[in-house]
Amino acid sequence: MLCGITMLLLLVHLVRDLAAQDGMFVLLGITELVLLGQLVAGCIALGSTDREVDGLLFVSYLVGVTLVLPIGAFWSLAERNRAGTAVVMLAVLTVAALEVRLDGIWS
Repeated sequence: MLCGITMLLLLVHLVRDLAAQDGMFVLLGITELVLLGQLVAGCIALGSTDREVDGLLFVSYLVGVTLVLPIGAFWSLAERNRAGTAVVMLAVLTVAALEVRLDGIWS
């Protein structure tokens, strides 16, 4: 849900040929805090589950999904134009795809 809202706002910025603005980075920060919470909760859940989950794969996805947004945000700050906005949009799309994969690994 949070990725969808962020994608919509980034799409508006991209169509209007705007660089990602401070409000967008605040939204990315909130999303990152949620992802860090997911990392902690996912590791705790993995330790207390009886499911057949590949722990190394699951934790690597959890760590990877938390790294995508900061990398995209820093790249966007280096590219303060439409391309930087597209990079952040791609990072948010990557987070959404990794979340779907995480759900598949857990199930």
